[in-house]
Amino acid sequence: MSKIIRTEPNKVLAKAVEYHGFVFCQGVTAPDLSKDITGQTEDVLAGIDAILETHGTDKTRLLQAQIWLKDIRDREAMNAVWSAWLPEGGAPARACVQAHMADPRHLVEIMVTTCK
Repeated sequence: MSKIIRTEPNKVLAKAVEYHGFVFCQGVTAPDLSKDITGQTEDVLAGIDAILETHGTDKTRLLQAQIWLKDIRDREAMNAVWSAWLPEGGAPARACVQAHMADPRHLVEIMVTTCK
């Protein structure tokens, strides 16, 4: 049976789950909710980088991304940061939607799946 590795699990979720060489990240939000969409997106992507590094992979191995925006009108500004962060030719399959966030100060939440 293959081993399942859970990073920092609690009663509700784990930061990431690794199985068969795939890494499934939690939905990552910015720690500093006073920032605008650009700042929050930068923080979220830095958080994703840290999670992936913990599992021995990185953004060059992205397979899928799900992005939730508090306001879909922030999509262009978020995409500017997102596109600069992505490796050349490394865009994953992706969904981006407007959502009612758990905390109204959250402007963006991103969840990714990678392989090793």
